[in-house]
Amino acid sequence: MSTFRSNQPVKLTKKVVDQATAPVGVKQAFLRDAALAGFGLRITEGGTKSFIVEKRINGRVRRETLGRFGALTVEQARREAQRFLGKVAMGIDPVAERKTAQAQAVTLAQAFEDFRKARKNLKPKTLNDYSRNLEHHLHGWMRKPITTLTKAMVSRRHREIGESSGKAQANYVFRALKSVLNFAKHHYEDGQGRSVLPDNPVETLNHTRAWYPIARRRTVIKCGQLPAWYAAVQSLKALDSPSTSHVIADFLVFVLFTGLRFSEAAELRWDQVDLHERSLTVPDPKNREPLELPLTDFLVDLLTERRLMVLNEYVFPGRDGKGHLVEPKRQMDHVRQACEIHFTVHDLRRTFATIADSQDIPLTTVKRLVNHKSGNDVTEGYIIRNVERLREAMQRITDFLVEQISIADQSNVITLHKHTPTST
Repeated sequence: MSTFRSNQPVKLTKKVVDQATAPVGVKQAFLRDAALAGFGLRITEGGTKSFIVEKRINGRVRRETLGRFGALTVEQARREAQRFLGKVAMGIDPVAERKTAQAQAVTLAQAFEDFRKARKNLKPKTLNDYSRNLEHHLHGWMRKPITTLTKAMVSRRHREIGESSGKAQANYVFRALKSVLNFAKHHYEDGQGRSVLPDNPVETLNHTRAWYPIARRRTVIKCGQLPAWYAAVQSLKALDSPSTSHVIADFLVFVLFTGLRFSEAAELRWDQVDLHERSLTVPDPKNREPLELPLTDFLVDLLTERRLMVLNEYVFPGRDGKGHLVEPKRQMDHVRQACEIHFTVHDLRRTFATIADSQDIPLTTVKRLVNHKSGNDVTEGYIIRNVERLREAMQRITDFLVEQISIADQSNVITLHKHTPTST
């Protein structure tokens, strides 16, 4: 075999290409064709041989890989190079043309996959919800190029989903699509560096005011309903599956007394609970700001009992000790029927926050307890939070709940060491 110098053109033939090797220590070398200017062969240090064509276009040298030797013969590659050079002669930039064609062919499925990889700040659950909803409600669009999605398509499908699956569902699907297409708008460019999606078609729902107005849920468990609700929750412990029903009963009470979101409570691990210091930590909640909450006597007692029934790393384990608790639909239905109160787990969080407000706890403290951001106040970034400053407020909420559900009179439930809250 023979090596070559990149500044010595030679007529490329099968024999020449077969025998050509890159000089030792050179990562890649080029052998240019003496018969067709711009046509050549690239050889990598590892021995891979590929045909290339290059030409100065608009003041810049453009290089295109035509294909590997073996997949293309020398003559096939030469003809491809001639086509490339012919386009250049007609004032066409083949590289830009190819890039434009590739960008315009990007499908919604490909755009979502690229969006998933790029949006590292989104939680896996959010991405999975996006994926499930787009696949289910926009299945016929997933293989379509994003450049073919129109405002009319968006308006029509948004209306169809609203009529068949509900207004909130329609809004959710198209907000997810809007996020993906906003990403695509700034990610995919044609050969001239312009977006292949200059306008997001979902914006038509803004301009035509077609988003469905969804009233924010305001349902809570009222004070007068709490005794019946608590009794119904405790009745779960009499069901056939004692370990599972105990977990779910404790879980529902725990959410009511902490105000945690479903996922935050369900995924709580024992290494996030400090019974000695009487606190718990949620390191990665929905808003990405770690939450540390104090534990009242009631919660310490509940968790201490749970600790005696530990099955795995989670405070509220799943069935048969596998993973963490998932949405307990059957048991939730049992509680609803037993107390005749229709509620969701998130209603328990709203109840917690509502009771906190009723106890004249400052709004800033309530926001810290439920881990809501307080806007873009720069000063907040300089304040170091102390869990002890929340303890008195947490105790006031617990004492109110205990009084309402009359736990003190139910000796078979939890022995409560009730504390008188300190004055503010």
